[in-house]
Amino acid sequence: MEKDITTWHWNTTYLTVNQQLFSKVLPTHVLSPRLLLYNHQLAKELGLPNNLDEFELSALAGNGLIEGSEPIAQAYAGHQFGHFNILGDGRAILLGEHITPSGKRFDIQLKGAGRTPYSRNGDGRATTSAMLREYLISEAMHGLGIPTTRSLAVVGTGDEVYREYVSEGAVLTRIAASHIRVGTFQYASKYLPKDELLEFCAYVIERHYPEVAEEENPPLAFLRKVQDKQIDLIVDWMRVGFIHGVMNTDNMSIPGETIDYGPCAFMNGYDPATVFSSIDRNSRYAYGNQPSMAQWNIACLASALITIIHDDKEEAVKLCQEVINDFPIAYEKRWTKMMCSKLGILEEQEGDDSLIKDLLHWMEANKVDFTNTFLQLLKPKNEHIGIYGLADFQAWFVRWEERVSHYKREEVLLLLEKFNPKFIPRNHLVEEALHQAANLNDYGLFNRLLEVLKAPYETQKGYEDFQEPPIEGDGDYRTYCGT
Repeated sequence: MEKDITTWHWNTTYLTVNQQLFSKVLPTHVLSPRLLLYNHQLAKELGLPNNLDEFELSALAGNGLIEGSEPIAQAYAGHQFGHFNILGDGRAILLGEHITPSGKRFDIQLKGAGRTPYSRNGDGRATTSAMLREYLISEAMHGLGIPTTRSLAVVGTGDEVYREYVSEGAVLTRIAASHIRVGTFQYASKYLPKDELLEFCAYVIERHYPEVAEEENPPLAFLRKVQDKQIDLIVDWMRVGFIHGVMNTDNMSIPGETIDYGPCAFMNGYDPATVFSSIDRNSRYAYGNQPSMAQWNIACLASALITIIHDDKEEAVKLCQEVINDFPIAYEKRWTKMMCSKLGILEEQEGDDSLIKDLLHWMEANKVDFTNTFLQLLKPKNEHIGIYGLADFQAWFVRWEERVSHYKREEVLLLLEKFNPKFIPRNHLVEEALHQAANLNDYGLFNRLLEVLKAPYETQKGYEDFQEPPIEGDGDYRTYCGT
């Protein structure tokens, strides 16, 4: 008889790091746990139960502990909109690290699980709508093939949470390669002596980037590796029009995953200045600023590592600067390669940069939909309608057809379909789905949208309306932090 491996296997190595980097804390009990969502496919991948029993359900709300878990809240700092603060998990509690049947390690964290030593004046809770948003968008990002934290479950609490209005609370079970952030290193560099900072860096290297442990200067190699991961991640965000909205250093994951889905949104009409976050009043994290903000965050990581990169501060700064200076060059190269792929161009050549930028300038001038414009390349010229049938776009389209004419048509189509999603989480659909689910307990639209977003590159009959942007545009649409 085959051994049942669908269970919880805890092995929490973070408990071995310096104790200043976490606090042991228990989740706060809730009134009446009820399961709102459970990600059966993710549970299978993790080797966890396909269905939760009553105790497991209660434990994922904070009412009890699954055997072997040792909950902690992690300490970290962060530059929030450019200003340095001491932070930490104010409403999230790490149950522990789970080992899958294949030997992979994942953090299992409860978000919205109550107050911690880092809550400051917060209540440690989360609204149902905010947790449903994170579930939906993180799973959509996974479907898009973009590194991300995942969502295993959302459990309603029966308790009231006070934000702009009174809402039922919920707890999200979040899965991540780890919750170690740039801000974690900023906190460690501020409070740990040099030898213990070096020890913590060695722990993170062993956990996430073991290949750099044998380098001549592991902390420097680690910095470069994290930068590489971030460049790839930001290029992916730009590819699908994703706007994070709150790219503070405490929201920059060391493993290179997208983390924190509060004020995030997807761009409809193309405009690099697009901002949806209600708290980003100076457009610091606008769509077009995301690459430079990622570089800024990497510079903050470098600053945190200075003392362990070289004993001589001047030499350490020089070594770090060499890495940081490579960012825009590496980013531009990978972004151009990505944009060529979105255009079905197999190999870059002179003139491609002009072809790409002319299209983007036309899109911005005419405020056309970012996602749907690239889908026009899948259609023959005589099927273009509306603005795509007008002279400006048609002239560009002829140039594009000439550019890809020496490739096999099936090769071009394959690349177009791989890099251009047919579906994204349209902001108006997300808001309506969240409203119906959180306020009316109607999950019909939410589940339909979730199902479509699991396969965003596929043609899905009957869901054509999910491909359309809002008729009147995004207007003054804003997203909120949820705290």
